[in-house]
Amino acid sequence: MKGHEGWDDYAAYYDWENAQTVGRRDIRFWERMAAAVDGPVLELGCGTGRVAIPVAKAGATVVGIDRSASMLARGRMKVKRARVASRVKLIRGDIRHLPFPDKSFELVMAPYGILQSLLDEKLLAATLQDVNRVLTRGGLFGLELVADLPAWEEYSNRPSLRGNRGPNGKPIALIESVKQDRRKHITHFEQEFVEGRGRSATRKKFSLAFRTLSVPQTAQRLEKAGFEVAALLGDYQGGPWDLRADVWIILARPKARRR
Repeated sequence: MKGHEGWDDYAAYYDWENAQTVGRRDIRFWERMAAAVDGPVLELGCGTGRVAIPVAKAGATVVGIDRSASMLARGRMKVKRARVASRVKLIRGDIRHLPFPDKSFELVMAPYGILQSLLDEKLLAATLQDVNRVLTRGGLFGLELVADLPAWEEYSNRPSLRGNRGPNGKPIALIESVKQDRRKHITHFEQEFVEGRGRSATRKKFSLAFRTLSVPQTAQRLEKAGFEVAALLGDYQGGPWDLRADVWIILARPKARRR
């Protein structure tokens, strides 16, 4: 399984689920990050615009890239409704091969675990190298890992979320299974969204997978790709990171090139 699989199917439910789980708790952090730079900001794995749109509303210009056509279609509709089309540009593309010139961005954002969708070393290394390429000298790369992912317990067919009104206006429930591949450091999610009740209920099943890298492991890979780690954060207010932190954020800059 490749990390990008499942996201087209997930698109219809992404905003609903994330409203119940992540919500907007990380948004102010990315708004502050973007407010500190003058030029456009790049968001990796922008999806439906959960981060890009509010960051643009706060005054930044955001370029988002994602490989899921379904996610981007929803994102573009939301951009139009939010009236931020002049500040948000959503592009379909591969984050391993960013379609931008060298030194195009002062800030590259990778919110809430997007890099954990890269399931092997080659994919991650290629992405980090290209992020380094498109950052300006002195630019900043901010990435967040899903904090507790390596420690998630395994379970099968557990009702995880319920709501009286899902994305299609019907009662909805998420039935989820989690399996950990400890040897490969990958967490597999089997998700089933059930909309409606009784015989008329519809069911949508798909799979998602995420790599369970720790903060020190990710920092090592950043350094190998030509970055120096500027900060490890354990909350969205800038507090220091430790193993018990609820939030895992790494801020890194391209290393100064020797002449």
